[in-house]
Amino acid sequence: MILFLILITAAVILIIARVYLWAKDRELLRTVTDTRRGTRSERRLVLRLLKKGIPAVTIYHDLYVEKAPDQYSQIDAVVLTKVGIIVIEVKDYSGWIYGRGYHDYWVQSLAYGKEKHRFYNPVLQNDGHIEALRRRLRGIAEVPFYSVILFYGNCRLRDIRDLPDDTYVGYSKEIMSIIRRITRHNPPARYADKRGLIALLQQSAANGENRKIIHRHIKNIHHTTPRYD
Repeated sequence: MILFLILITAAVILIIARVYLWAKDRELLRTVTDTRRGTRSERRLVLRLLKKGIPAVTIYHDLYVEKAPDQYSQIDAVVLTKVGIIVIEVKDYSGWIYGRGYHDYWVQSLAYGKEKHRFYNPVLQNDGHIEALRRRLRGIAEVPFYSVILFYGNCRLRDIRDLPDDTYVGYSKEIMSIIRRITRHNPPARYADKRGLIALLQQSAANGENRKIIHRHIKNIHHTTPRYD
């Protein structure tokens, strides 16, 4: 009987601890984004950045950058650093992943190569996001951009080659080592108008709460190639 009570007490304490940690994570996430915004992997990325000491004011999640009237480029995450702007694309895949930086499509291989699927090159996809953001920031922040593609899920990056300069592809757990490489090996950037930059990023993040913008973006994706999402 005593052993039973001890086990019950331990289980209750464990449940309370998990609920407490879950609540703390949600509270921390809210310093950057809503707990329902984006995908679960994107939210996990934001939490990891915050827990590793990246200031909340430098992280922007689920941005919709206007690139033309009623046309938007959706960016998973942006991190402002002293050396420039890091633009992050989050991918969630299983299997083996093969790709070249300049190919239009990469390959996902499943079942030991028996099943293969193509998906649009995330390097080119993120380049499109960066170009949209660069155009909007012209005259506000003529700074370097760094492209980061992070893979979540049970996948293995088997043969990723020929990446452009300032482009990084890796697993989600490698994000902090990638950020350190970027910040340690590049000179400080000059932000001409920090207030203008922050205002644009804040507005782009706020666009993701506008249902009309989201519906318009989804409709545009269905009528264009993946290059322009």
